[in-house]
Amino acid sequence: MLSYRHAYHAGNHADVIKHLTMALIFQSMHKKAKPYSYIDTHSGGVDYDLLSEEAEKTGEAGEGIVRVIDHPALPESYRELIKAYNPSGVLEYYPGSPAIAHHYQRAGDKLQLMELHNNETSTLKRKASRWPDTAIHHRDGFEGLPGIVPPEPRRGVVLMDPSYEIKSDYDKAIKSISSAYKRWSTGVYALWYPVLIADKSQMMLDSFERSGIRRILVAEICREAQEDETFGMIGSGMMIINPPYQLDEELQQCLPELAKALLGETGVADIRWLVGE
Repeated sequence: MLSYRHAYHAGNHADVIKHLTMALIFQSMHKKAKPYSYIDTHSGGVDYDLLSEEAEKTGEAGEGIVRVIDHPALPESYRELIKAYNPSGVLEYYPGSPAIAHHYQRAGDKLQLMELHNNETSTLKRKASRWPDTAIHHRDGFEGLPGIVPPEPRRGVVLMDPSYEIKSDYDKAIKSISSAYKRWSTGVYALWYPVLIADKSQMMLDSFERSGIRRILVAEICREAQEDETFGMIGSGMMIINPPYQLDEELQQCLPELAKALLGETGVADIRWLVGE
C-alpha cells in the first residue's frame, strides 16, 4: 500500500535536516571538477506548493522551514536554494530532493531518480524529463538501488528517504544499502530516518554498526517526549556512509541551534560517528 504523500509534510523539520545535509554534501562534491552521479531512491514530487490544501491542512512547513529560513545557523547554500525557488520573496514553494539535486547539477553530473508511487512518478516525469543527464525510473527504490550501482560516473551520492509507513522499510533500507555498498563501496550514502517515541530506528542503526561498513556518521535532532505522548515522531536523523571531509564539523556548527528553533527548548542535536575508519 502506498498512501504516503509528501505534499502534506513538505518543508517540515525532517526536510530541513535532510536537505541542509544534502546541500552540504553537494557543495563538497563541487570542490572537485570531476562529474558525479546522484541516485534518489524515493524521489517523490519535484517541488511542493506550501499554500496548497494539503500543506495548509498539516501546517508542518510553518513549524519547519518557515521558522528557520532566516536563522543565522542555517547553512547559506541551503537558504539560497530555497530563496531561489521563491523569487517573489514569499515562501510559497518548497523544492523536493530532485529539485535540490538539479539545483546543484553541473554539466556532466548525472541524476537517476526512482519513484514507485504512480501519481508522484507522473509528476516527476512531467517536471524533470527535460533536465539534462537525468533518468527517471518508475520502480521500487529499495530493489532498484543495488541494481544500478556502480553508476557512471563512479563518483557519486545516494539519498534514500523512505516514508517508513510500512515497518519493513527499516529492514529493506538495511538490505538495500548493504547490497549496494558491496558493489560500490566508494559512494556517499545518505539515509533519512524518523526518531520516534517507540523508536525502531535504533535497531536499524545497530544493524549498520555491526555490518562491517566503515565511516558511518549519524546526525539527529529531537525533542523530549511529553508525559502524555505514547507514540509519534519527535525528531529526525541522517545516517551518512563515507561522508565528505568535515561534514561532521559543518553539521555540529548548525544543528544544535536549529534543533531548538525547530523543536523547542528541549530540542537537541546529536552528531556522532556510529563507526569510524
